[in-house]
Amino acid sequence: MRTISAKLITDAVYNCCVDAAYFINEDVLNKIKDAMNKETDNIAKNILSQIIENDILAKNEHIPMCQDTGVVLTFVEIGREVYVDSNIDDAINAGVKKAYTEAFLRKSVVKNPIDRINTNDNTPAIIYYKIVEGDKLKISICLKGAGSENMSKIKMLNPSDGVDGIKKFVVDSIIEAGGRPCPPLVLGIGIGGTMDKAALMSKEALLRDINDSSTNEKIAKLESEIYDLVNATKVGPMGLKGDTTCLAVKINYHPCHIASLPVALTIQCHAHRHKEVIL
Repeated sequence: MRTISAKLITDAVYNCCVDAAYFINEDVLNKIKDAMNKETDNIAKNILSQIIENDILAKNEHIPMCQDTGVVLTFVEIGREVYVDSNIDDAINAGVKKAYTEAFLRKSVVKNPIDRINTNDNTPAIIYYKIVEGDKLKISICLKGAGSENMSKIKMLNPSDGVDGIKKFVVDSIIEAGGRPCPPLVLGIGIGGTMDKAALMSKEALLRDINDSSTNEKIAKLESEIYDLVNATKVGPMGLKGDTTCLAVKINYHPCHIASLPVALTIQCHAHRHKEVIL
């Protein structure tokens, strides 16, 4: 059994939150650069250029890429041989509180969705746990802004809707969203399971390498097809038309009931802010 201190978790969450807000991942930045080089619409090309300039400026000046620094999604994989010396939820939220107060990130969480009173420290985080083998603890952080989250959707399709129904649901959702989620986008899609499982998978899909493809041949083909269909909508960067509406499509899937076909779509903006650490 290996002991990991709560302070180590707090410090790791603090660093992940600040780094995610300030520093775009190089693979994501390279995707945007590639899109700009291929873009045929001059306005869209100019917008992508400004996004790149903004991201580089944020990195150099240690300031947030976007004023909406989001709610903190936290995915924790705990090895079965790990013992944490205090409450993990408290340790994670302490890291979030420290990051959002000391690093001057916008505090966007309200304590109650009805009375809308701000918690003033961006806590609590949304936390998901998974028990895995080994003696490590992995923390993955995703900062989820409201612009893209508000455009995310879930639909319980009929099995007879099939692949065509999945494609139509995603494409229709992107057209309806327009420029509100700040395209170009990264799309996380969860297919199967139940309504709640599909939604969680769509969030987890966003943690995948932006350059990877599903290891399942049929799912990888569907990722590619949806990517082409979404870009064919010509919604374009910031909804002002162009070739680049999405940067990547990631699909996670799970077995489901014979009578159901749950599909969840989580939309992430071009900043695609996520970091991870292994303790």
